Amino acid sequence: MRVVFWGTPEFALPSLRALVGEGHEVVAVVTQPDRPAGRRRELRASAVKTAAIDEGIPVAQPEQARDPAFTAWLAGHAADLNIVVAYGQILKRDVLDSAALGSINVHASLLPELRGAAPINWAIARGHETTGITIMRMDERLDAGPILLQVPEPIGVDETAAELTARLSEIGASALIEALTHIETGQIREMPQDDALATFAPRIERDHARIDWSLAAAGVGCLIRAFDDWPGAWTQGPDMELKMFRPAPEPGREHDAESGTVLDVEPADPAHGMLVACGSGAIWVREVQPAGGRRMRTSDWLRGRPVRPGTRFG
Repeated sequence: MRVVFWGTPEFALPSLRALVGEGHEVVAVVTQPDRPAGRRRELRASAVKTAAIDEGIPVAQPEQARDPAFTAWLAGHAADLNIVVAYGQILKRDVLDSAALGSINVHASLLPELRGAAPINWAIARGHETTGITIMRMDERLDAGPILLQVPEPIGVDETAAELTARLSEIGASALIEALTHIETGQIREMPQDDALATFAPRIERDHARIDWSLAAAGVGCLIRAFDDWPGAWTQGPDMELKMFRPAPEPGREHDAESGTVLDVEPADPAHGMLVACGSGAIWVREVQPAGGRRMRTSDWLRGRPVRPGTRFG
């Protein structure tokens, strides 16, 4: 099958590699333009661009996928199928129809749940126990096209968004190859989504990751794990801003402190660190990152810091 592959981050790499490995003819790759990254803000190619160059596949990086020069370039490849995996733009009808068999997408949720840009993060933040992969036929609506294949997957109790992303990227690649087999043999069955059941996973903003200590301990733990990779769950303390990682909730921990109050510190115990009161229960924070500093064990950070029981974060 002649394929144009659309993708940008590392999540898309297993799908691209699976297509090449299974003998599909990837005639072109479309990815986002190089963007400034790192402390020096130097232009950096996407993970997909780097992999495509290594494979000798032609790459396009349009600022807007609706640009006429780009759509003409796309039409010239006479693809059987567009395959989209975390590309980063909503595609218009002329682009979706540019391939003979249309366009399909690998989406990291069980649609119609969690349509949008950040389904993995929001699945964890909202306390879901299960998520998965959906292969769907694309239309102009946001993640609302017919479902071709779904693969449920449990979310680990301590799993971070980065860990779940890596796991789902591999599951997505396998599901994609299975769906293509069904398409090629004419055995695919398309199931319309029930829009009444749709939920949404918006693009992550920094304020989404501010810790709400009034939540129950389990909810605080979910929020910290959801934003572990970026932007980092953060809180404000006395004369400091602090990102927090590796939570260990204690839902049954009784206290009468205001939420966000430090209940205990263990500077000699990396397995614990700092215990903070939540709306109900409490949570151990085992790693932190002060503003402008590096990520470290909370026990290391606590040495010499003016954080004691009674200190309050908010």
